[in-house]
Amino acid sequence: MTKVKSTLLALAAALPLLTMSMSSQAAMSPYMENALIEVCKATLSNNVHKLNKTTKQYRLTKKTVALKLMCNGEDVISFAEHYGANITAAKLQQSLGDVNITDVAALSKMDVSF
Repeated sequence: MTKVKSTLLALAAALPLLTMSMSSQAAMSPYMENALIEVCKATLSNNVHKLNKTTKQYRLTKKTVALKLMCNGEDVISFAEHYGANITAAKLQQSLGDVNITDVAALSKMDVSF
């Protein structure tokens, strides 16, 4: 009998944890899902004006879209390039800005006197 009670107790303790993890995976609202699908479609159109209009309509920045949006399992820039939408892919890449790496140790020399 104690084995049955301990099993039931373990199940009762695990049930809230399972429901929380399952609900967090499917927490996207239909509005947000539609917005992201429309941005993916606008990216595939290879029309920068349509991409700008769609991102403004849903109040999204191009930088956020470029960094965080996944379309069919690929990041949005790779997705656009994969389907030949190079103009919109370049515009999204441009929104990320340039990244420069500067080796400070190589540029500045320190003079130490004893």
